[in-house]
Parts: sequence; C-alpha cells; structure tokens
Amino acid sequence: MKLAFSKLAQYSAPVRIAAFLLVLLLLWLPIALPIYWLVKDSNLVSILTIIILYAEFILLVRVWGRRVYRQPNLLWRYGLERSRRMGLEWFVGLTIGCVSVLALFVTQSAFGWLTWQLPSGAFLQVALEGLLVALGIGFAEELFFRGWLLDELQRDYASHVSLWVNAIIFALVHGLKPQFPALVLLAVMLIWAKRSCTDSGDVPPSSRKWQQPVPRDRLGLPMGLHAGLVWGYYMVNVGQLIRYAPQAPAWLSGVDRNPLAGAIGFLFMGALAVGMWRYTKRPRALH
Repeated sequence: MKLAFSKLAQYSAPVRIAAFLLVLLLLWLPIALPIYWLVKDSNLVSILTIIILYAEFILLVRVWGRRVYRQPNLLWRYGLERSRRMGLEWFVGLTIGCVSVLALFVTQSAFGWLTWQLPSGAFLQVALEGLLVALGIGFAEELFFRGWLLDELQRDYASHVSLWVNAIIFALVHGLKPQFPALVLLAVMLIWAKRSCTDSGDVPPSSRKWQQPVPRDRLGLPMGLHAGLVWGYYMVNVGQLIRYAPQAPAWLSGVDRNPLAGAIGFLFMGALAVGMWRYTKRPRALH
C-alpha cells in the first residue's frame, strides 16, 4: 500500500483525483452504511455521515501528503491556517456575503417582485441554526473544492484551466439545474477570492525539511464568503422574511423562487466575481 501511494504522484490529475475519492469512499462506506440501516432519524443520519466523511477526508489528506507528495503540511498548502489574518479575512467574507444577499433581495423588492415580512419570534433560533449550517458548508466545501481539488488540478494544469475545471465540477456536483451558470460563477468568484489572499514568502509550520518560502493562497476569504451567502439566504428563506408577488417573472427573480436561478441572481453573482477578480489585481506589499 505504501509503495502504491508513492507512485500516485507520477500519474495525471484525473487518476490521482479518482484514486483519492475511491479510497475515501472505501473508508467511509463501512461506517456510513450501518448508520443508514440503524438510525431512523434522517436528519441525524445526514449529520453523522457528513461529519464522519469530512473527518476521514482530513485524515486521508494528511496521509496523502506524507505518502504521495512527501509534503506533511497539505492542509496548510491548501490555505488552512489558524491566524489572525485568516480570521479577519473570514469575517470580511462573511460580511460581504450577507450584505450581498440582502442587496439582492432589496433590489427585487424595489422592482416590486416581493414584499418584506416581519420576523417571527423564532427568528433568532433560525439565525443561529443558519449560522451553524453556513459555517459547516463554508468550511467543508471550500476545503474540498478550493483546497484539495484545486491543488490537485493546479499541479498539472495552468491557472486558468484549473479555475474553470474546478468551477464546472463544483456546479455539476450541485446538479444540472437552472442555477448551474450562477454556480459556475460562484465557484469562479471563490477561487479569485482565494487567489486574492496570496503570500509569497510563507514557510510551512513545524517543518524542518521544507525551509524554502512557498507561495500559496489562504482559504479565509472564500470560506467567509461562502458562509455569508448561505447564512443570508437561510435567514431570508427559512426565516420567511419575504413573500414573492404572483406577477414576479421567474426568469428574472428566480425559477422556483431560487434567486441564483434568475437573471438578477446571475448578475449579482457576476458582479461579485468581477469584484473579486479586481481585488486580485490590487498592488500588494512585498513579504
């Protein structure tokens, strides 16, 4: 097994990605299947199986780094770190995400497509639940897509190719639905957000063998942005803060009342993507 792992680095990105996912699935199924059979609460089943999946994902990444690439700090390479700057970038992203969702619905309200409703007495609980859900989704999906998957692609392909392949895979995983183009833009925006937080002179922590500064991008901003978008939509949707007017055109406001499946949502996501792209072009201080 150790020899097989060591040879994987010589194969192309699609082979490495498929091998990683296969190993992850083989590790997850023996634990997940009994949970599906024995636990009757479907919500609890989803929570338990997802937690187990990501715990195994992180453990596998550590093994993957040591055995395949001889790099014991892959999570750090992906952009995950405990630092004040990453926390600040995460908070900025969370704020931008929430404000963007609010701006989207305010715009729809200005066009007369929806009316605002007073929050119910349970809104605080909804907001807290939504924050927990958003934190989990933002962390898990960004670590997987903009962390592991993007890193595997960038090892073999040019930067722009990796960006679009990653974005299309992200959208496909979420299904071929009317919001597919907006999801592609969302992924592109999150990659640009990550690339806007680049350090050219970082050295991996606790590393005695790898002392040369390594350029890499942090995940704080995309994690915050993703969480902010999810949290904002959760509070508006689950908290029942809006009511769409019957005459609201679905192709503009969103098919099945999903703003990402409408022209306005697509334009807002495009504006966010352009903003992140321009942010990557800003002058940066030398390290």
